[in-house]
Amino acid sequence: MISCNNFYQAISAAGVGFYAGVPDSLLKEICACITEKSAADKHIIAANEGAAVGLAIGSYLATGELAMVYMQNSGLGNIVNPLLSLADAKVYSVPMLLMVGWRGEPGVKDEPQHVKQGEVTLDLLDAMGIPYQILPDKDEEAELVMQKMVAMANELQQPTALVVRKNTFDKYQKQQADSVRSSLTLRREEALSIILEEIAAEDVVVSTTGMISREIFEYRETAKQGHAQDFLTVGGMGHCSQIAMGVALSKKDKKVFCIDGDGAVIMHMGSLGISGQYKGGNLIHIVVNNGKHDSVGGQPTIGFDIDIPEIAKACGYREVCRVDTEAAIRQEIQRIKNMGVPSLIEVQVLPGSRPDLGRPTTTPIENKEAFMKHVMS
Repeated sequence: MISCNNFYQAISAAGVGFYAGVPDSLLKEICACITEKSAADKHIIAANEGAAVGLAIGSYLATGELAMVYMQNSGLGNIVNPLLSLADAKVYSVPMLLMVGWRGEPGVKDEPQHVKQGEVTLDLLDAMGIPYQILPDKDEEAELVMQKMVAMANELQQPTALVVRKNTFDKYQKQQADSVRSSLTLRREEALSIILEEIAAEDVVVSTTGMISREIFEYRETAKQGHAQDFLTVGGMGHCSQIAMGVALSKKDKKVFCIDGDGAVIMHMGSLGISGQYKGGNLIHIVVNNGKHDSVGGQPTIGFDIDIPEIAKACGYREVCRVDTEAAIRQEIQRIKNMGVPSLIEVQVLPGSRPDLGRPTTTPIENKEAFMKHVMS
């Protein structure tokens, strides 16, 4: 496996002066290294991958130095437009180096939401005309391939890419401890259990990708409940609120609880404005905020640096609040759920999850079919 320290030194020496991206579990070790070793104004964890491309373009325009944009391959969809309509050699011709985590690589076991993306990852890069190389897992070979792709980006004045397989980067030993808010006492899994206890069996739950959906599935298993009430949005980060709204629009006789995460809300924050204009009153948006991209390595979000309830209020949500204790969660859900107005509850929690957390044992299609039967009953 590649030493993160050695690779970071090599990529800096190759002329990469700025980093931006959205964390990925396959890249979490090199991302942790970049976070610690880069100056604050030389590394931005972006709202989404397309925005990271915009940051890279802006940095290049101001400095003439190549930037690196990192992402999971699921983020390729978010970068198609800025790559082809801005950075492409036929438009502004902006060089940059992409680093893409190859989830769902054919022949490598992965979760169902990654299978299709893994199958078409290289084809997507080919279709966009982006030269790429699969990054070797040995230091010297990896550095040579990286240098080749940096040189090609500069020569062709266009984006090039490194595709990263599972277990390419060695473990990075962090030098700094993660910051945790001392006032918080609840972990996300505890908070989710409290939230679910306050939701009636006939109601509907739409949960975001990552740990939240996994922990909801585990709660139902432990409580010996069925899973038909919950739509687990295992992929498509940032879109569960609009899935929930689509359900709410069509089933006004059911309360629809969207259980979201801070990273997902930030990724597609414009959806708050759309949800805030919905006057049906049966959509309750709960944002569980731990200030981290917990599912892909615990990299920080800006979740604790912004005021999510006030942003929601400015977007049209009529009732908003922030809670961080069991009593407050129960009180606010009971208070808000029958008010009949667009509502958002931010639940602030500690980061992290238990190491033995499982994954859903039902397939996405089984989840969909059971959920549709519950919604239409």
